Amino acid sequence: MTAAHTPVVAFLSLFFSLPSLSLSPWVYCPLVSTTCFASFACFTWYCHPPVCSRCKVCISSSGFQNLRRPRPTFGNVRWLCPFCVVDDVYGVTQLHDVVYIVCIGSSAILRFNATTHERLTEIHVKDLRMPWDIVACEQTSQLYVAELGECVFRVSADGTDIKLWISKSSSVTVQPYTVSVTSTRLLVTSRDTKHLIQFDSDGDELRRVQLPDHMKPEHAVESPTTTFIFSHYNTQLNQFQISEVNTEGQVLNQFTGSRLLPLGSTQHIAIDSHGNVFVADFDNGHIWLLDAQLRLRRLLLDERQLNDKRPWRLCYSEPTGQLLVGLLYEKTVAVFDVLRQ
Repeated sequence: MTAAHTPVVAFLSLFFSLPSLSLSPWVYCPLVSTTCFASFACFTWYCHPPVCSRCKVCISSSGFQNLRRPRPTFGNVRWLCPFCVVDDVYGVTQLHDVVYIVCIGSSAILRFNATTHERLTEIHVKDLRMPWDIVACEQTSQLYVAELGECVFRVSADGTDIKLWISKSSSVTVQPYTVSVTSTRLLVTSRDTKHLIQFDSDGDELRRVQLPDHMKPEHAVESPTTTFIFSHYNTQLNQFQISEVNTEGQVLNQFTGSRLLPLGSTQHIAIDSHGNVFVADFDNGHIWLLDAQLRLRRLLLDERQLNDKRPWRLCYSEPTGQLLVGLLYEKTVAVFDVLRQ
């Protein structure tokens, strides 16, 4: 596998294109619907109406009625367009031609057309309070949203069917942290209990893997060989690791970083059909690419390509070859083209 990092047009300010080395990067303005060729400095000083201080685009007069004006900082007034007033991104996934995003503390699932970048109607999950992750199943066209330590909601693609799918108060003991899907099988990472728990499409438990006490899991995926790969913190060695275990919990392979740079905190990973693993190294601001044996293939994206932002969530769409990267403190999801051999 080779990789390239090509900027993609912004998804209504939630998705942005990283600036190139050119002095005049292009920016898609969601409110004016035009492409502006000018430096960011020009936006700041010469554009009228005002400029969104987060996404740096001109705000049209039609957007004034929804314009947010936060409290001035050090005497400077900061304007935000309505599409930039969102909370931190805690989950991103794609189902067919729609991208879904959940934000911390919000009961809404944001939706965007992956082709036209049009913002679609939100899905509101009545009892959702603390969404921590979201994943989509292509075969069943269902979404699964993990509520931190509480439950998993199953949501139809259009939001017309919403069910409380798995709850810690049910007969199945689980405290969801993060989720992933392989075929129709849902894999739930229960960090506090140190379990990886797999369910079928009916919500029935298939298997449960007990991890060693010194492994604090963050996120897990099922490999093409039906083993489990997960990111975790090793409390014995005081280091972050990516490990592969079988259904008995026996460790098969591990990754701890490169020769020069140890792996940092990794909240999310993604995997393709060949077993290649994408690793979001939050502390180092990197995305690593590993092979099916968890050997380092290459540093896919470094802090420069990520514009010095920290990767928090990942979603890899194999049909399109696009990697969606949720950036925690930027309220942003970046999109990269990943070229396959």
